[in-house]
Amino acid sequence: MPCPALPEGFDLTDPDLLHHRVPLPEFAELRAAEPVRWIQQPLNIAGFQDEGYWAVTRHADVRYVSTHPELFSSTLNTAIIRFGEHMTRESIDVQRLILLNMDPPEHTRVRQIVQRGFTPRAIRALEERLRDRAHSIVEGARAHSGPFDFVTEVACELPLQAIAELIGIPQDDRVKIFEWSNKMIAYDDPEYAITEQVGAESAAELIAYAMGMAAERKQCPAHDIVSTLVAAEDEGNLNSDEFGFFVLMLSVAGNETTRNAITHGMHAFLTHPDQWELYKRERPSTAAEEIVRWATPVNAFQRTATQDTELGGKVIKQGDRVGIFYASANHDPEVFENPDRFDVMRDPNPHLGFGGGGPHYCLGKSLAVLEIDLIFNAIADAMPNLTLTGDPRRLRSAWINGVKELQVTAG
Repeated sequence: MPCPALPEGFDLTDPDLLHHRVPLPEFAELRAAEPVRWIQQPLNIAGFQDEGYWAVTRHADVRYVSTHPELFSSTLNTAIIRFGEHMTRESIDVQRLILLNMDPPEHTRVRQIVQRGFTPRAIRALEERLRDRAHSIVEGARAHSGPFDFVTEVACELPLQAIAELIGIPQDDRVKIFEWSNKMIAYDDPEYAITEQVGAESAAELIAYAMGMAAERKQCPAHDIVSTLVAAEDEGNLNSDEFGFFVLMLSVAGNETTRNAITHGMHAFLTHPDQWELYKRERPSTAAEEIVRWATPVNAFQRTATQDTELGGKVIKQGDRVGIFYASANHDPEVFENPDRFDVMRDPNPHLGFGGGGPHYCLGKSLAVLEIDLIFNAIADAMPNLTLTGDPRRLRSAWINGVKELQVTAG
């Protein structure tokens, strides 16, 4: 097997890398030559008191890791593949209270509770309100006489409003959720001057806000998901702490990811005008899944080996961190025909943009697909001649494929 032609010291989690691009050429090299590869890092640069991780880049291997939590734990080192070098072990361990960072059986218990809010019936109940909100958001953006930022004016709004609708947050408070979640993931981006301490403080503020909501609903239940999840704690519902961490997860998993999928999707449409024309004409139901595959808002998560095991011909030792690179899996030519083509008619589309299956498959997939469908239908109706006026400004991050700004005009 040939060695992949990667520069010495190349690190797929280097935030400077994702600040400029997703490393698709390097992923292709690794899939072909060394699909499971040890990535050496300077001691503790990621906050884990170690010197690197295994990079898993093939679709089949990412699925395998995702569906074997008994071998690959989310709890031991959390699912975040890189913190800052000053991250404390105590701060990492606290994050085990988030569903994303739990293993079965605790993960199973909490997920069975929170998924009550994401039933098909619950999502259908939101559809008409979210359709109206999508059209209102786009109409507001269309009123701009000149260039405007698609991220803040369009992409971020529907996910925020959907979360507010879903869990009963007053719409006027959605800006707080936006600001808190931005600070929690922006510690790698110097433009925001956000330290890990500020990120932790934002997380604490969001959790406190959510715990306050839980306490109110226990006293005065309402017809919303908060009441459903917390009103009868002794009957298998969430306690206030668990609900607080659930809302924290939603603010990132349901806000940041969908916002970035919408932004990347709009950029893809406007740089592939044939696909935009096709979408406007036919409104294919397959478009949302292709947008998520193309965008892959979470570039990578990690797991930690619970025992010595073998993957892709490599021996992974107990305690080793393992990076599962969804962006690479979503461009695997063994699975996708012409994976570097943006094709809104792609079907089937077994992408891993919502996770690789297993216990951590995205709880809110149906809601995210609905939001993406609604917002692009609204854009196609009200701003069919939307035009780019500048390149996207990318987030500097070790694991989020994020866009901070995308300037457009309504045309």
